[in-house]
Amino acid sequence: MVSRTYLDHASTTPARPEAVAAWQRWVGLPQADPARLHEEGRLVRGALEEAREQVALLVGALPREVVFTSGATEAINAAVWGATRRQAGAPVLFANVEHSAVRDASVRSGPSEVIAVNETARVDLDALAERLASKTLPRPGLVHCQWANHEVGTLQPVQEVVDLCRSAGVTVHVDAAAACGHVPMNLDELGADLVSISAHKLGGFPGAGALVIRRGSRIEPFIVGGEQERARRAGLEAMPALLAFGAAAGVLGAYGQDALREEAKAARRLIAAVAQVAGTVDQVTVVGPAAATERLPHLICLGVGGVEAEPVLIGLDRAGVAVHSGSACASESIEPSPVLEAMGVDSSHSLRVSVGWTTTDADIEAFRRAFGEVVAALRALRA
Repeated sequence: MVSRTYLDHASTTPARPEAVAAWQRWVGLPQADPARLHEEGRLVRGALEEAREQVALLVGALPREVVFTSGATEAINAAVWGATRRQAGAPVLFANVEHSAVRDASVRSGPSEVIAVNETARVDLDALAERLASKTLPRPGLVHCQWANHEVGTLQPVQEVVDLCRSAGVTVHVDAAAACGHVPMNLDELGADLVSISAHKLGGFPGAGALVIRRGSRIEPFIVGGEQERARRAGLEAMPALLAFGAAAGVLGAYGQDALREEAKAARRLIAAVAQVAGTVDQVTVVGPAAATERLPHLICLGVGGVEAEPVLIGLDRAGVAVHSGSACASESIEPSPVLEAMGVDSSHSLRVSVGWTTTDADIEAFRRAFGEVVAALRALRA
């Protein structure tokens, strides 16, 4: 049996030992509702609030600003719902490089407009500033800006976008799911109204996430039917996943985010090694920002000339290496990646490689051995 090398951490990363230990801790707690006043409920409430504090510490927010959700997708939908309910009919602005959860939720909410990006997937600040200053077009009800792109890793000018929106008095939501746990964050300094984050991208369990609502902001809850999460998200909290979320965040957020910085440093080194491998193969280029400092530390997107990405992905998989592709055939969608299309890139030739906290030099060596051979064999078949 071929040993496996997992290089798709940007999709989801394995649960950290601390997250698993937190789940095991939950098994030993009373199986009680954290909203109840009896001793069992208070014990569970204490564990939940500890997890909230751990997440808040990681992102530089106040614990009371953290509203737990079932994941970033729910958090994004909640952000769109709350902002557009407050200003019915006002257009929502987003770039086509945003995650599908942002794009689909925004389009469904009502009128929407697209923010321009450049060839590296970076938001055009001048175009956004001009739109926000327009006296003839309707005032936007919400502006989205991802912290970093989930396919090519581009770090967005998120502080500048937030500053523009705050100056214009427009609500701004930042999708930080791809970035949280990989780059340092201080949401208090950022000043965004709404920020969505995910647990399984940083070593927690699927089924947990959060919408961080800046203090003073008031939005209608997306899920109603209870007073949980200070009446901002109804439903009994998913304790096992949320305790694991807190534990994973606690690893990265402790001691001034020292662990996060060390993991990011290691990830940049590993991704640099991937780029070096790619550079030895003809017609392979980096898609998006060429400078490593302008993209997420753990992710790189490669353009492979002369052969489509899907056969490369399958060839690597057979060699025991798991990566991701932006091509329609390699995803759950029948449409090619709108992110790469917005950049003017052929998604049928793109391959995303992403490392994580479990990645080793041996994994990169496995990629090195397989990548060149797979691409060469496929090109020979085409010839």
